[in-house]
Amino acid sequence: MSAQIAAYSTSTGEAFQFWILGTVAVIGALSTVFMKKSVHSALSLAGTMIILAVFYLANGAYFLGVVQIVVYTGAIMMLFLFVVMLVGVTAADSLKETIKGQRWLALLCGLGFGILLFAGIGNASITEFNGLAAVNSGGNVEGLAALIFTKYVFAFEITGALLITAAVGAMVLTHRERTERAMTQREMSEKRVRDGKYLPPLPAPGVYARHNAVDIAGLLPDGTPSELTVSKTLRDRGQIRDVSTEALSDLKALEQRAEERLERTKTEEASK
Repeated sequence: MSAQIAAYSTSTGEAFQFWILGTVAVIGALSTVFMKKSVHSALSLAGTMIILAVFYLANGAYFLGVVQIVVYTGAIMMLFLFVVMLVGVTAADSLKETIKGQRWLALLCGLGFGILLFAGIGNASITEFNGLAAVNSGGNVEGLAALIFTKYVFAFEITGALLITAAVGAMVLTHRERTERAMTQREMSEKRVRDGKYLPPLPAPGVYARHNAVDIAGLLPDGTPSELTVSKTLRDRGQIRDVSTEALSDLKALEQRAEERLERTKTEEASK
């Protein structure tokens, strides 16, 4: 009887951990949806995943906790974060629906997910709890494998099929079929001439700036920075460093030293 009471009771530390970390997890999930920058959304989602791993570890699911940190947070989320930081994503998202009725379909799917969530919580509150010691009696990995491949094998297979379908659907939706003939290089150059755009090849970042970083604009011969040498994404973010003043000061110092050396040379030749 005491074992059943201990299984259903919650200690003060567990309650404190749940309410503090649960609040942070909900805030991170909401920040993932409402953040304007994709990098901040990815960081918020990574924080939520770490808190989920802490919940798994606190409930005795050590294998799930380690997998949550190593696979999802450490590998998948960090890879996504690095790709977003390197490639850059603009905030100009198209609000035009490519599939008719997709908003109502998304609302219906969200409603169904909510019903399943409440049904799972209700089932967990009604069903008798055996305790963590009984569940992990043969080991956490063995107990998890027994549940996946016996009691929940059908749900596991359905989830795998759903993930594969989602991956294929994402590839199909993001694929853009070319509807017109691709322009040749000669046609593109002629179009640039007719449009009056910049005709020569674009200068590399940092040209005449004594630096080759991608966030430093190249300098023209008169010392003014050229906007053609940096990415448009960096310009929109305001992440461009201006080194024109330093470069011009270095150039003036170099010219002054050259003039002084030339004067000394002339003086030495005149004295001879």
